[in-house]
Amino acid sequence: MKLKFDKYQGTGNDFIIIDNRNTHFDKNNIELVRHLCDRKFGIGSDGLILIENHAEWDFNMVFFNPDGSQSFCGNGSRCAVAFAKELGLISDFAKFNSTDGYHEASINSNGLVKLKMHNVSNIEVSESHHYMDTGSPHYNCFQKNIDAIDVVTMGREIRYNERFKEIGTNVNFIEHLSNGIKVRTYERGVEDETLSCGTGVTACALSTALVSKAPSGEIKVSTIGGDLSVSFVQIEGRFEDVWLIGPTKFVFNGEIEV
Repeated sequence: MKLKFDKYQGTGNDFIIIDNRNTHFDKNNIELVRHLCDRKFGIGSDGLILIENHAEWDFNMVFFNPDGSQSFCGNGSRCAVAFAKELGLISDFAKFNSTDGYHEASINSNGLVKLKMHNVSNIEVSESHHYMDTGSPHYNCFQKNIDAIDVVTMGREIRYNERFKEIGTNVNFIEHLSNGIKVRTYERGVEDETLSCGTGVTACALSTALVSKAPSGEIKVSTIGGDLSVSFVQIEGRFEDVWLIGPTKFVFNGEIEV
């Protein structure tokens, strides 16, 4: 069987996206998901996205990590919005369902997507790290000169420690810049460093706001794959009206024999 797909990226976080409104893709075929995401034997990506019909909203988004596990994905959601616009499902505003429930987003003519995230509370704060859930769990560490650190080795030590080895966690390293922050991320499910991580960028921006006690604002975030920003309102250590903002880009489309 030939499977049609599109490839999108958001600040270097790349995704296979499949129009599954006719439900031809078997969501239980985890081996196929892993094969398609494989960078040696498949198409290669940081995740696979299915766009499906939804009874109330514009579409349903199903997200798989390369290992076949499921989670919410910020950059993947932004790319899904861009793909939905290409399909004609939306114009400049989207209402959709994802792994963690309802989301809304806007997209302009240049592919810039503003994605509303869920409210964030119950943040674990210590001298060494912050831990929070922004749709996926994130362990945030402030470091100096993060370009020099071994993200994979340090990330794996935390992701596979006694606390996290079963459920896993994403691990972010944050460096303060004069005009924002720089972030590098080790992603669970990918089990490697990615060029960008939307939920991770969000978590790092909120950690920065928590430290600075900023009541609201927009924080610029630099990643290896490009620049994003996060806007928020902070009320007594919890965050509302959180938006992840950044570019999306169509890469290519094609067919693959499966």
